[in-house]
Amino acid sequence: MGPMQGIKVVELGIWVAGPACGGVLADWGAEVVKVEALTGDPFRGMGSFFEMLTGRPENPPFEMDNRGKRSIGIDYSTQDGKQVLLDLIGGADVFVTNLRPGALRRAGLDHETLTELFPRLVYASITGLGLEGAEADRASYDVGMFWSRAGVAASLAPEGTPIPYQRGGMGDHMTGLTAAAGVAASLFERSNTGRGGVVTTSLIRVGSYMMSWDLNLAMRFGFPTVAIDRAAPPNPLISSYRCADGRWVYLLGLEGDRHWPVIMGALGRADLIGDPRFHDTFVRATNAAELVRELDAILATKSRSEWAAVFDEHDVWWAPVNKVHDLVDDPQARAAGCFVPVPAQDGSIVEMPSSPVTFLGSQHLPSIPSPEFGQHTEEVLLDLGYDWDRIIALKDSGAVN
Repeated sequence: MGPMQGIKVVELGIWVAGPACGGVLADWGAEVVKVEALTGDPFRGMGSFFEMLTGRPENPPFEMDNRGKRSIGIDYSTQDGKQVLLDLIGGADVFVTNLRPGALRRAGLDHETLTELFPRLVYASITGLGLEGAEADRASYDVGMFWSRAGVAASLAPEGTPIPYQRGGMGDHMTGLTAAAGVAASLFERSNTGRGGVVTTSLIRVGSYMMSWDLNLAMRFGFPTVAIDRAAPPNPLISSYRCADGRWVYLLGLEGDRHWPVIMGALGRADLIGDPRFHDTFVRATNAAELVRELDAILATKSRSEWAAVFDEHDVWWAPVNKVHDLVDDPQARAAGCFVPVPAQDGSIVEMPSSPVTFLGSQHLPSIPSPEFGQHTEEVLLDLGYDWDRIIALKDSGAVN
């Protein structure tokens, strides 16, 4: 039983950010009904790409954000379909959506309308650019409004180099998690006031918060954000270095003067501790390029596993630079709860990445797989109190799938 046990969520979401919020709430124990248009969530279409690559009719990214939910297909552009959706929302605690504000307004599903109809409802709006302003209705993905517009991409590209290509989902998942936290806070407030409220977050808002150190420097001092050159960082003791076997380590000497003698001792270069070029944090910053060359040469003499043993023996703070798939075999990642067992449609159990919060003593594990489109239409309608004659009429009219 998770902390959201007993909370009913209706999710009208597509692609990632909205479903990610619903997915986190489901992981926390909420009962989530995923409402899809009769064409289905477009993210389902990615399954054909993965099937082409693997020969298996699976869509792991979609399954990640939609496990533990029930799916119903509704044509809410019709009067009957709209009523079904309103009946669902009326019986829910939370409504989550990442559809554009204009589309929601035209459908009568905007936050003003629904919170007036259902005063106890917590309405979670996830957008690209917020609810206000001339561009609030601009089409958005996380690679646009989080990665690009919020300044994340440019902060990683040294001057004159191309912007790196980015995988999708990073900003979406951070924004979905942010919305889930907002939902939890709003539900807590409702427990005191008896009224719901509107929770809103956006890709650009989360991106700006993630970049807030740089952003606050720009706002206070006018400092531009520039990519840090690995060859001459402000603190070479908190940077990455390549080992003899081609694998990388990241030194974590953030407190430079504290860590300097420890790292040099472990590297067998105590002679550098008092070197006037490197004797304190500010001088090391001035001579960073020289120090990086020294460290590159030293680290290149042993494999990463050899350095790991040396660093741990000398209490050097460090981390391996993993590729994502390396996490699967990282025993500490497992101990930290990075993976969770999830039922699959074929009845087997598969491992997936877990959402990033554990509630000790009340951990909820996904009990149902990511749903097929409209898999639970009849079940959801029966739960609403619809009889079979009404359900058949709705299906015959095309109001539901």
